[in-house]
Amino acid sequence: MIEYPDANWKDYELLDSGNGEKLERFGRFVLRRPEPKALWTPEMSEKEWNRLTHTSFTPGAGFGKAGKEDSGTWNRLKKMDDQWHIEYSNPEGLRMDLRLGLTSFKHVGVFPEQAPNWNYIYRECSNFRTDISPRVLNLFAYTGGASLAARAAGAEVTHLDSVRQVVTWARGNMENSGLDGIRWIVEDAMKFAKREERRGNLYQGIILDPPAYGHGPDGEKWKLDECLFELLCTVNRILAPENAFLVLNLYSNGYTSALGETIVRQAFGASQMESGELALKDKYGKVLPLSVVVRMKR
Repeated sequence: MIEYPDANWKDYELLDSGNGEKLERFGRFVLRRPEPKALWTPEMSEKEWNRLTHTSFTPGAGFGKAGKEDSGTWNRLKKMDDQWHIEYSNPEGLRMDLRLGLTSFKHVGVFPEQAPNWNYIYRECSNFRTDISPRVLNLFAYTGGASLAARAAGAEVTHLDSVRQVVTWARGNMENSGLDGIRWIVEDAMKFAKREERRGNLYQGIILDPPAYGHGPDGEKWKLDECLFELLCTVNRILAPENAFLVLNLYSNGYTSALGETIVRQAFGASQMESGELALKDKYGKVLPLSVVVRMKR
């Protein structure tokens, strides 16, 4: 299974890719960013890339170091805003207003390949009976695209990230999207999940998008290879035993859908499951796979 954002998404487009970079349009602005998986040659010339680009990202001294590989600086080639907004919507009724900005870690506040996950979460939450508001927990939730999708479908959402600034960013996205009522938590994901287990709290939906490396708000260290299975086993105990769903997204290089499906099956037992890759396709048809996804229902 390979899934892509809808080609009709007017505010995002992968224009070209290659030579370890990608050229993307987010709304009014075109950004040039490193992309190690773009191993081929671009279709457009260097002159054309420069003509289109508003700003490009240059990796810094941390490039290639675990946990620091994305640090660097933006170089503006044309006048553009420091912050701007794009809209995401789908035919099923989901609509989100997402603020973007240039960060020192090459990210801009949205991972466009996640659009199929947003659609899935919105659809699953919408399918609950009208007299039930499913409880959804979004761990490593970043700026909240998945949280907004769940909330827009009527779920009671808990949004957790260890970085206060991105939680504030996500709150702004909620307000700009005309939503309210999301519960915001700045916490280490493992600590929170274990505390919810002790409390006996259950969720009908749990979303996980863990980084390869990270730190909690109190300096807790996270290394995906060492912590993922333990976290999934804990999450298994706070996911409702029936009429529930899980979305696991993995960005770490070297992870495959087969590995993701196996680790989920070992942590949760036999369940209805699908796995594959989330990818972007540029204007010339080149496919850029960016993450592994596992979705489970029980």
